[in-house]
Amino acid sequence: MKDSLMDVVCCPLDKADLELDADERNETEVLSGTLTCTECGETYPIEDGIPNLLPPDMRDEAAA
Repeated sequence: MKDSLMDVVCCPLDKADLELDADERNETEVLSGTLTCTECGETYPIEDGIPNLLPPDMRDEAAA
């Protein structure tokens, strides 16, 4: 996920800003970490450079 994406992504539940916590990055992208909503506190994983912005209940269904 490119850092510039932070200008356009928001929490899918309440449309609030997201805070980035990068665990791993290369020269141009965040490879893993989390995005946390500044309002509701919900977290969204970033895996292999792809943010998963599905609401929590939909993420659980997709994993099953």
